[in-house]
Amino acid sequence: MKLPVNCPSCENPLKVSQLKCETCLTEVTGNYELPFYLKLSREEQDFIMNFFLASGSIKEMARQADTSYPTMRNRMDDMIAKIKKMTGND
Repeated sequence: MKLPVNCPSCENPLKVSQLKCETCLTEVTGNYELPFYLKLSREEQDFIMNFFLASGSIKEMARQADTSYPTMRNRMDDMIAKIKKMTGND
């Protein structure tokens, strides 16, 4: 199941308001930011996971996706720019 990160009504970012222990049923409520990784789309999360599983090799990712290295490099650069913007490091 995909965690929704944007409001289905107005498209603004959602925040975590409740966590629950499945064992003892303790509930924690508050207003918490989602980690930046969870704010990415499922496709972007998959891209990062594939990069990790390819031992950080863009060349290997391009081979597995049957695409060119420059295409994969451009996708990587887009992801880096987006993450920098999200974390305020742009």
